[in-house]
Amino acid sequence: MKPVRPVVKLYRTTPDPEGTIAAAAKLCYAESVEGLLEQDRASAGKFVRKLFELGHHSPIEHASFTFYIEGVSRAMTHQLVRHRLASYSQRSQRYVGHGDFDYVIPPRLEGKTVEMEGKSTDAVEYFRETMEMLGERYRRLNRALGEAGESSNEDARYVLPNACETKIFVTMNARELIHFLEQRLCARSQWEIRSVAEMMLALARKACPSVFNYVGPKCIRHGGCPEGKMTCGRYKEMVEKYSVR
Repeated sequence: MKPVRPVVKLYRTTPDPEGTIAAAAKLCYAESVEGLLEQDRASAGKFVRKLFELGHHSPIEHASFTFYIEGVSRAMTHQLVRHRLASYSQRSQRYVGHGDFDYVIPPRLEGKTVEMEGKSTDAVEYFRETMEMLGERYRRLNRALGEAGESSNEDARYVLPNACETKIFVTMNARELIHFLEQRLCARSQWEIRSVAEMMLALARKACPSVFNYVGPKCIRHGGCPEGKMTCGRYKEMVEKYSVR
């Protein structure tokens, strides 16, 4: 058992995503389809950027991105799977034993203390001890249930924490990925899913720059925060942070 940090890999993407998007968009207006499937990469990128500026976003859906994510908590993936227009495959706590689970420590615990029975304990150490205790409780319950694999794991897992590390495959088309990023790059988004979103954006920008070089938190597209009094007040900082130089 040990603390972990997120790892995000772009496992697969549509081959030549910009060419695919350009071909799909041009088909809408093409009297002839000659040469439609052979898009020049440089001109396709410019064309796709123009589509994006014009708000013609439906062709963007023809490019898809599959990410492999590990070193994240169940708390994070509970948020992730709320994005409906996506496909997910996650490591099961039923089929896979978790007696020695890794875990994610919230960074804001650093430097904090926990008061207990008149004594002060380092919050990170207290968190680690709690994870070790829950791991031991899981193992004991699993043994009490006969250590029968699936049938014992499915009940022993009830003591596993939200901090428990998990691994997940995520596939989104480019339009849904933009929506996900706009929501989760927001400074008010929960810290863990925001850090994962930043990694996903960096990978998507390399694969399809004509689309994702211009993506950031939703305030950028809106020209300011759409959440009114709930704003973080950092619009200019967000524009600076997510602008491609």
